[in-house]
Amino acid sequence: MRSLILMLLLASSPLLANDQPLENTDIFELELVAETQISPDGSQVVYVRRSMDIMTDRGVSNLWIVDANGANNRPLLSGPENYGSPRWSPDGARLAYVTSVEGRGAQIHLRWMDSGQSAVLSNLRRAPASMSWSPDGQSIAFTMLVPETPASLVTPPKAPEGAEWAPPVKVIDRVTWRADGQGELETGFSQVFVISAEGGTPRQLTSGAFNHNGPIAWSPDSKMLYFSANRNADWQLDQAESAIWALQLSDKSLTKLTDIDGPENSPVVSPDGSKLAFLGFEDKLMGYQTSEVSVLDLEDGSITVLTADFDRSVDEVQWAGSSNRLFVQYDDHGKTYLASLTTGGKLKTLADDLGGTTLGRPYTSGSFSASQNGAYAYTAGQALRPAGLATGKGNAAPKRIVDLNEDLLGYRTMGAVQEINWASSYDGQEIQGWLVTPPDFDPGKKYPLILEIHGGPFAAYGPQFSAEAQLFAAAGYVVLYSNPRGSTSYGYDFANEIHHNYPGQDYDDLMSGVDAAIAMGFVDEDALYVTGGSGGGVLTAWIVGNTDRFRAAVVAKPVINWASFALTSDGAPYYSSYWFEKQPWEDPEGYWARSPLSLVGNVTTPTALLTGEADLRTPMSQSEEYYQALQIRGVDTVLIRVPGAYHGIAARPSQLIAKVDNILAWFERYPPEQE
Repeated sequence: MRSLILMLLLASSPLLANDQPLENTDIFELELVAETQISPDGSQVVYVRRSMDIMTDRGVSNLWIVDANGANNRPLLSGPENYGSPRWSPDGARLAYVTSVEGRGAQIHLRWMDSGQSAVLSNLRRAPASMSWSPDGQSIAFTMLVPETPASLVTPPKAPEGAEWAPPVKVIDRVTWRADGQGELETGFSQVFVISAEGGTPRQLTSGAFNHNGPIAWSPDSKMLYFSANRNADWQLDQAESAIWALQLSDKSLTKLTDIDGPENSPVVSPDGSKLAFLGFEDKLMGYQTSEVSVLDLEDGSITVLTADFDRSVDEVQWAGSSNRLFVQYDDHGKTYLASLTTGGKLKTLADDLGGTTLGRPYTSGSFSASQNGAYAYTAGQALRPAGLATGKGNAAPKRIVDLNEDLLGYRTMGAVQEINWASSYDGQEIQGWLVTPPDFDPGKKYPLILEIHGGPFAAYGPQFSAEAQLFAAAGYVVLYSNPRGSTSYGYDFANEIHHNYPGQDYDDLMSGVDAAIAMGFVDEDALYVTGGSGGGVLTAWIVGNTDRFRAAVVAKPVINWASFALTSDGAPYYSSYWFEKQPWEDPEGYWARSPLSLVGNVTTPTALLTGEADLRTPMSQSEEYYQALQIRGVDTVLIRVPGAYHGIAARPSQLIAKVDNILAWFERYPPEQE
């Protein structure tokens, strides 16, 4: 077995004598950079600064501006309102953004950067999205939902005046009629609009019973738009399919530019207008598929895949101030990278510390923006800090110019984050993970361990800030989190080790990780605990069905019965087509064999369930099935329901606190047995 690799990632400021561990209410004091928008000339950056309001228990987004060298960091638009989606005009003289207008909802606003004057440009009935300036600075394109009349089978009789009848029935005729985080979806379709930069009535450019999606790209002459859409007749069932379309503003004519069997999205036009880069892949119905960068020659229609030999999925692409070079973002071994990519396919790393935009768990994350002269700005994460802001240009190393949490975290003793690698007991596959140790850690002592498992399952953890892991460590636990097979950022083959085989040998990877942590000498093997959410909830339930080595478990927002999940989740058309070979009624035994419920007869570990009552991704009924089964079997269990919460059970600060506190309280009920 490969020797253990330990990399201690230390806080950036020295610890003071009066430091104390992170506390649960510190969650309300955390801030992060959620989005960056560098000016066209690369001299300034407008960024979305997200903080937590303890009175409303919600995040608040304001806009701040800073020089690219870090000077003159100051608020641009701030207050109790939320400001977002900042977009510089091509000449850098104006800034479009979105905020609410009382009684009218979210609207497009414009700010003149020299005078600070601002105006409301729109009077929209629904919130705008995917704003994009025309190169001539005269127009702004955006997408917006256009409502349609809901389905109805009958015309109900009219109630007498003053009568209080029950609400009318709802007739659902759509495959996807609700979505996690949104609830029941309004009937309608996302269409493309354009509005004058001087305000006025927006012009609808697309129509039909199809959704047209951003981001939106413009041709250099401001006469053409490019976007992604699935305009096929079977779009409701084949939801992964999409193509790049060109729209002529003069007559609203549409031309389909790509026809790959799979999704094509995120179009960006080269500065000289000759090429269009986009992301996509050929759909082979695999659980994980690698998103590639392709370039379409707009003159002859030929397509060149630039990353065909690059075994990592590219998440974002932008031109780098040149028609021969692009910026791309991708994950590799739990880190998020920014790199330059030539049209000849040559890749060069620029930064490896994008991230920090998720507060709860240490998922890979982050974003960047590029200027017209090739400068860039990005959300810069650290193991012990949420996202700050960094800028860079050319061959010079990027520079962190904004850090938002030193006033708090500089005075907290944080748990150190250490990388650890091990060989899986199943096949020797190398697995990467991280340990978070208590703030007062002494390697000569023994500590209880929490195995914390990420969701997805096609996702990745990394050396990023995690309030949950830090609070677990502050309570005296060593925390182990890792990327078992099936995780992204390790290539196509590693992720698809669980294709039609999940849960599977990812279980062995996790158990081997626990063994590796114990072998380091400071983990009490009689004080092991396990938890995870979503895909991690699946694996937590699978673990307690296969072993009794853990003192207690918390299964968060899990899938317990794959057959019932596949037909009640908001992503119903997807899961049974990509994660299984057949539909539930065609292969009930296959669905059952991979369901944690099939192993409930083996469970002896005290196991709590933790799920949002409004969860539409892994519905509450999944947790209720498992809870009732455990109750019937006499296994110690509780069902912890989070009122009003969707799948993101820690979306509000108090919910994050409640999640951590309830997990710790459950574990504390089951200390190791005394000899």
